[in-house]
Amino acid sequence: MWRIVATGLCFSVFGVGGVLLTVLVFPLQRLCYRNDVARNRVARKTVHYGFKFFVTLMSITRVISFSVIEQHRFAQLKGQLVLANHPSLIDVVVLISVIPNADCVVKAHLFRNPFIRGVIQSTGYISNESPEGLLQDCEQSLRAGNNLIVFPEGTRTTPGQALHFKRGAANIALRCQAPISLVGISMQPSTLTKSEAWYQVAKKRAHFKMWLSDSICDRSVLPTNTLAQQARQLTQTLETFFKQELITHE
Repeated sequence: MWRIVATGLCFSVFGVGGVLLTVLVFPLQRLCYRNDVARNRVARKTVHYGFKFFVTLMSITRVISFSVIEQHRFAQLKGQLVLANHPSLIDVVVLISVIPNADCVVKAHLFRNPFIRGVIQSTGYISNESPEGLLQDCEQSLRAGNNLIVFPEGTRTTPGQALHFKRGAANIALRCQAPISLVGISMQPSTLTKSEAWYQVAKKRAHFKMWLSDSICDRSVLPTNTLAQQARQLTQTLETFFKQELITHE
């Protein structure tokens, strides 16, 4: 019962925080920073610290326990395409809380969400509405030195089913030719999944674990024929890697 109440409290704080940032903080930043690039950078840093607070709040209220292996390595990332599996609702929140100057690809419908659309617009996060525009925005972001977070699954993992990656992440990797960092995430027991409401908490407190893999994504072994074939092979390679990585870290 306590975890249901505490979860509701945490997400209420998240929603109110998003509105306050939109109404109070980001307008002030727009007055102070007229340059779009500088303004987006400051807004992202604000969200970075806001998400740190949210993760700390969830930990203090004992909603979820968190373990980020060798967290200092995340802080050292620069200009990386960060690919991660996606078991829970808060994956991107934890990632942004530990990765500096993080950019991410956001579903188009979230730009209409009243609680977070102001945050998304102020930070300059990338919409997935236009495939061609998406690739151009990703390339520009990575060239600027941002760390671009992408979930190859495209949505949260369905509990009990194997990972299934889409080709979007592979197309971004091939088009942008950016260095890739692979991040594994586990949530045990499963909670805050795509098929569960926020109040459907697990019988015991869930533990969120995240790590930065030492493995390197070798693109030199991909077929040289067409971009479509390369994207298909890279997607299969990434999917196989993450399946094995999650088994190893169980």
